[in-house]
Amino acid sequence: MGFTSKLAGTEVGVVSPQATFSACFGAPFMSHKPSVYAELLAHRMNAHSARCILLNTGWSGGPYGVGDRMSIAHTRALLNAALNGEFDAARTVRLPILGLRIPETCPGVPDEILNPRNTWSDPQAYDEAAIGLRDLFRQNYAEKNYADLSIKAVL
Repeated sequence: MGFTSKLAGTEVGVVSPQATFSACFGAPFMSHKPSVYAELLAHRMNAHSARCILLNTGWSGGPYGVGDRMSIAHTRALLNAALNGEFDAARTVRLPILGLRIPETCPGVPDEILNPRNTWSDPQAYDEAAIGLRDLFRQNYAEKNYADLSIKAVL
């Protein structure tokens, strides 16, 4: 389930961020169902012992208009740590609403920005935004009937 956000000023008529989903980030160009690509990816990752790490290189510190993009220096530090395997045995905490595991520390990145909730001045507003994002993913999952797909390779 590919996800991004259209931002104001990037497309005609967009005045606030709009969630956008696209299977495998390229649905119009996919000749098979997403499950085929998911199975292929899982097979290749298992065969090559590949790691999969999601980096927040987008918004932090509040909703659009309040927060800012992650700094390029922090993005580079996170990416380098991921590529160097520094997160493989790192201590992590679980984000309650989204269920993602995040490292407690990363060289070159202040600990307080690793947890996105800590970057918002209003933690309740973050929780509401996270619930909204989670619900968008659930809605897209149900609309695309992904629950009916059977992925044989388990990571």
